[in-house]
Amino acid sequence: MRQSGKHIIKRILIASCFAFLAGSWVSGTDGQKALKEEASQDWSKISGLFSPPAAFENEFGDFKSPLRFYNGDTVANTEDWLLRREEILGQWHQMMGPWPDLLKEQQLEFLDSVKTEGITRYQVAFNWLPGERTQGYLLVPEGSEKKAAVITVFYEPETAVGIGGKPYRDFAIQLAKRGFVTLSLGTTEATADRTFSLYYPNLNRASVQPLSMLAYAAANAWQVLAKVPEVDSSRIGIVGHSFGGKWAMFASCLYEKFACAAWSDPGIVFDETREAVNYWEPWYLGYHPQPWRKRGMITAENPARGLYPKLVEDGYDLTDLHALMAPRPFLVSGGSEDPPERWKALNHSILINKRLGYTNRVAMSNRPEHSPNEESNEQIYAFFSYFLKGKKR
Repeated sequence: MRQSGKHIIKRILIASCFAFLAGSWVSGTDGQKALKEEASQDWSKISGLFSPPAAFENEFGDFKSPLRFYNGDTVANTEDWLLRREEILGQWHQMMGPWPDLLKEQQLEFLDSVKTEGITRYQVAFNWLPGERTQGYLLVPEGSEKKAAVITVFYEPETAVGIGGKPYRDFAIQLAKRGFVTLSLGTTEATADRTFSLYYPNLNRASVQPLSMLAYAAANAWQVLAKVPEVDSSRIGIVGHSFGGKWAMFASCLYEKFACAAWSDPGIVFDETREAVNYWEPWYLGYHPQPWRKRGMITAENPARGLYPKLVEDGYDLTDLHALMAPRPFLVSGGSEDPPERWKALNHSILINKRLGYTNRVAMSNRPEHSPNEESNEQIYAFFSYFLKGKKR
């Protein structure tokens, strides 16, 4: 394939990013032994999650290979993959609607603070969309050293910091107790209005699919979190459950500065047999002006509208987006919506990482229920600790 000067420059930039991600984060000499011991303990909790069960090994399902360009050409080497990655990203942004410019110049506004058990919880505000402000919580553990950080996303920001909410969804406070700076965000007002998501420029005439706008908001959150003095901007991840899992998945796939990600049972591929894998809803990838379709399964009387049915008709699936993570690590914390058979989709990302010279970058745990539990969350925390605080392998 012919490469323009623009392509070559982008290829070099992406290659530089990959080279950076391939490095290790090294602490001071006094802390190296403790860091290695902690990394070893973390790895023991997650090492078994990076290989599919024998029944799904080298099974790729009916998904189109991300290693084929849209014109049918095959990715033959790393240089081809960098071009293919650019093609996937550009195609999905074109289909979902291009993002506005990122809001790079702002900083968090600190509104209030409470300190308990060695963690300061700040109430903060910033613009996550042009002209649209949000509030959330920044949790900062004690210590002057630069820290790894994780953004948590959900229907509202309180649950993740342990204020009310259901059990085992308090990712932000649990990660803060483990030494991470965390920023908890949620779509509080939209959730109260039952519109759930973000709409740009407004609800009545959104030009970007809402799920993509959630990813854009998370990218702006990365921008403000990276400026917090206690944060090492090279070590910022993202996590969410269910609605938040979809949000975290699209954010980390579409914005390469997230160093790693954990997606708790979002439904990682299109599946119209599962009501909770509902990418067809207007607050995800099926946006259309109100009045909206009746919420629920797709039927002849209640069809999907907007972009989603066209994506399915044209043969697109989310394996394309998973591929954008390579070689950044990600964990699917699978429940009822992401059973072990989802390895057929994940095997495509494993293959891409192998082509790039990486192993142990794609992981999945499984539980019967949709809700997280103690074991699945401990695996998420060990995953972030290993890849953001320890030495990458």
